[in-house]
Amino acid sequence: MSTHHATPAAGLTRVQQAALAVGAVFLLVGVLGFIPGVTTDYDTMKFAEHHSEAKLLGLFQVSILHNIVHLLFGLAGIAMARAASTARAFLIGGGVIYLILWIYGLIIDHDSAANFVPVNTADNWLHFVLGVGMIALGVLLTRRTAPTAR
Repeated sequence: MSTHHATPAAGLTRVQQAALAVGAVFLLVGVLGFIPGVTTDYDTMKFAEHHSEAKLLGLFQVSILHNIVHLLFGLAGIAMARAASTARAFLIGGGVIYLILWIYGLIIDHDSAANFVPVNTADNWLHFVLGVGMIALGVLLTRRTAPTAR
């Protein structure tokens, strides 16, 4: 009888584990965005507009749409973690999406209708870090190393 027990991450590559972890964090953030207290000024939350003054952890401006995007992104990461190729695509593609969102957040007027997600300065810089971090995970965890000479 074997005493070896499989762990939840057994059989997953490092890139799959990373995609699973990133997806789980996005899912958690999406849920937390709907919890009063964790999200300050919860009563001002709008569906999708810059007038939503609700802030996750009192810092990151959120709306119902913003929270739904986090939930969907989390579910996508968890689903795409099933294979190394799709986990890599989630991390790199998601990272590119977050860098585009970072640039978008930098160029729009935060008090205009263009800020429909909505985002604030804290969101913008978090999007930058997420974009760079996700791309780095997707690339570095799937790098092929040169075979060593014998």
